[in-house]
Amino acid sequence: MLRIPRQLLEEMLAHAREEAPRECCGMIAARDDAAVAVHRITNVAVNRKTAYVMHGQEMYDAMQAIDEAGLEIGAIYHSHPRSEPVPSPTDVNLARNWPGLRWLIVGLDGDAPVVRTWRIEGTAFHEDPHEVDDGARIDA
Repeated sequence: MLRIPRQLLEEMLAHAREEAPRECCGMIAARDDAAVAVHRITNVAVNRKTAYVMHGQEMYDAMQAIDEAGLEIGAIYHSHPRSEPVPSPTDVNLARNWPGLRWLIVGLDGDAPVVRTWRIEGTAFHEDPHEVDDGARIDA
């Protein structure tokens, strides 16, 4: 289970709202399953409303910063501005390049954002709930 300080969760929610109706994307740096930093990465997808592609140099820089800080990639995050925060077929295909990682999706298609975390293995996925530092779970 990934533990996320409320401040970092709010950073991801702000990122998703700022980019809407486009998808946002980024990486969460973690230590021992506890998120410690959020790295926003520019979405360079041709159709940024229904997909995301992380900017290559920014992704590399984020990975370098995470490694140099002695941290690990706790999750890759992105938003679904007009759909539920459930992995899409595109998400499942992208996950093949990142085996074993968590995928945090921010859904903005409702009155309030919904954040869910997933593990994607091959073509299957299952929820891997996260916990916000104040103990509140946000998963549906």
